[in-house]
Amino acid sequence: MKLDLTSKKALVTGSTAGIGFAIAQGLDAAGAEVFINGRSQERVDAAIAQLKKSNPASKARGVAADCGNAKGVALLQSKIPSLDILVNNVGIFEPKPFFEIPDEDWMRFFEVNVMSGVRLSRHYTPGMVKAQWGRVIFISSESAVQIPSEMIHYGTTKTAQLAIARGLAETVGASGVTVNSVLVGPTKSEGVGTFVNDLARQGGVSQEQVEKDFFKTMRPSSLVQRFLSPEEVANMVVFLCSKEASATTGSALRVDGGVTRGIL
Repeated sequence: MKLDLTSKKALVTGSTAGIGFAIAQGLDAAGAEVFINGRSQERVDAAIAQLKKSNPASKARGVAADCGNAKGVALLQSKIPSLDILVNNVGIFEPKPFFEIPDEDWMRFFEVNVMSGVRLSRHYTPGMVKAQWGRVIFISSESAVQIPSEMIHYGTTKTAQLAIARGLAETVGASGVTVNSVLVGPTKSEGVGTFVNDLARQGGVSQEQVEKDFFKTMRPSSLVQRFLSPEEVANMVVFLCSKEASATTGSALRVDGGVTRGIL
């Protein structure tokens, strides 16, 4: 199957590294005109340079804007008038015991992880409906259905993404626009890599041992017993953005290494 996204304009939020960058790279390789997004111009420029190094035909551009607040989203929207593909990837996580999570953290997580996608989808989806073609993807997590006790606030925002994606899919049904969410399992992204490195240093053990212990104690239901690569997640997302995925909408698809138990 050859996925061809030539002439399609795509935005991946939070795409200067990790899962977001891997998705942008996959869309770029499929021929889409990809907009890289991050909070600093330096990181945006570096990501674009990396894309163009791997794909000389790349049409990638970038917009530095913080999608974690309304002002940043408005700036992004002013720079990119319309889209064919929107991947709501930007997000934050932080392990913290429930009784130590203040209101400010709850609001910050909701603002970044939920409202960024709400604001962007509300702005760009009507144009997709008018064009009778579009793709909206929410990058959620297995934590949406298996709320982790060590970061309940994070899991709650990921559950909210599933609800928004399904509701939006219902709203634009039969329009040629599909809306889906992807439940991502523990992935060796930039943030997780730093987390693993810190644990290894603090414990005086190897990163490999930290990974082994993590899956033994924190995610024992994982069937692959390892961190996923960002590219493994991106493969699913690029397919969902393609013309070939036209019958897949309103769905929450798992790329979680089998962490989530259950057949539905």
